[in-house]
Amino acid sequence: MEFTALGYRHPDVRKLCDEVQQIYVDRYGDPDETPVDEADFDPPTGLFLVVYEEGRALACGGWRIGSYDEPGHDTGDAELKRMYVRPEARGRGLARAVLAELEQRARDAGQRRMILETGARQQEAIALYRSCGYADIPRFGFYKDSPLSVCLAKPLG
Repeated sequence: MEFTALGYRHPDVRKLCDEVQQIYVDRYGDPDETPVDEADFDPPTGLFLVVYEEGRALACGGWRIGSYDEPGHDTGDAELKRMYVRPEARGRGLARAVLAELEQRARDAGQRRMILETGARQQEAIALYRSCGYADIPRFGFYKDSPLSVCLAKPLG
């Protein structure tokens, strides 16, 4: 397994993100409309990783530093975005490995906490995050008023 940091504009990143957006369409009826600036994932204020195996992109995920004006959030928060594992690579621990790598790299960049927003119809993702030490926090972001929004956080200390 090879972790490669790529820009959000890279063709492999775009392909994987298009695939995860299709999952959102299948489960919720629409893609994720959270505003994402491609530059959000450029170091040092973010990072986007792709997992390659034998030259094939199998999984991805990124984090970005947000400018949160919501209670309970600060500049020490890194927001997890676009975690995805292709169907043929699931069940091999790739999501857990990507998450751990992103946490470590955010910690190395000085971030103190990883936060995320996911949807209630993504029970496998919620189970992964909870098993990795993530706990509920107040809803935030684009979907904070949606009853399907689930927001979680984990200290990176």
